[in-house]
Amino acid sequence: MKFGLRYCNTGRYTDPVRAVELVQAGEAAGFDSAWTVEHTVIPRGYQSAYPYTADGKLPGGEGDFVLPDPLIWMAYVAAATTRINLATGILILPQHNPVVCAKQVATLDAMSGGRVLLGIGVGWLKEEFDAIGVPFEDRGRRTDDYIAAMRELWSADVPSYHGAYVNFTDAFMRPKPMRGSVPIIIGGQTPPAARRAGRLAQGFFPGRGVPLDLIDLARQTAIRHGRDPTEVEITVSVPDDLSEVPRLAALGVTRVLVPVTGVAGLRGAIRDPADVLAWSDTIERYTGV
Repeated sequence: MKFGLRYCNTGRYTDPVRAVELVQAGEAAGFDSAWTVEHTVIPRGYQSAYPYTADGKLPGGEGDFVLPDPLIWMAYVAAATTRINLATGILILPQHNPVVCAKQVATLDAMSGGRVLLGIGVGWLKEEFDAIGVPFEDRGRRTDDYIAAMRELWSADVPSYHGAYVNFTDAFMRPKPMRGSVPIIIGGQTPPAARRAGRLAQGFFPGRGVPLDLIDLARQTAIRHGRDPTEVEITVSVPDDLSEVPRLAALGVTRVLVPVTGVAGLRGAIRDPADVLAWSDTIERYTGV
């Protein structure tokens, strides 16, 4: 079992000094990854329903919700660490230009020594899409096309791609990711997200709990597409009772994420870097399960 720190670019860790302290402590304690989250803008009075609260609203309000860009935050802490993986959980991919995003992610991966995990989702906040100028309704199809285009840019010596939303021919792009590509993890608590993970991704990250029906759907979708379902790594929220970790491992879960703040309605399990370091015994205890 691997342990990650969740939503690291929120709360007190929007401060650059505290951000570095957090991730350095995570690296020292044996956490395998530090995960960020994204919203570029949160329009006032939005009507779209946030899927993880009863009232459909983001905890923490609108105008006072400080949230640094995840890739820039990750680049900042990458320079102060050497081993811990840096993950988006999630980047709202259809809001990004995929050619520019592929370049940014590849650069960060190359300069950090191959430590990027790209968690992506399709998004839920229509008003944010409107502000950015991207259609909301086709975000799923757009995401699939963007994934394929980005992988071509990362892996091909002379990339060319012709899809529904992205077109380029002989578009040289350097640097390449350290491992020839970047692992893509699909986030979301919906059947389409599970199916997309099974079809296209190296991982699946449901937003809350351990939804066994969605995890099974991701695996069955992988099989239907000729893939080994064990290639889809399952990441979930850390259980309140850590004695449940072996049971999760038996279910095929390979990573649990520990919240570092109470953002998004999560119960913060970590208060400060000293708390992070105190997890080292737990991580060592469950590493071999």
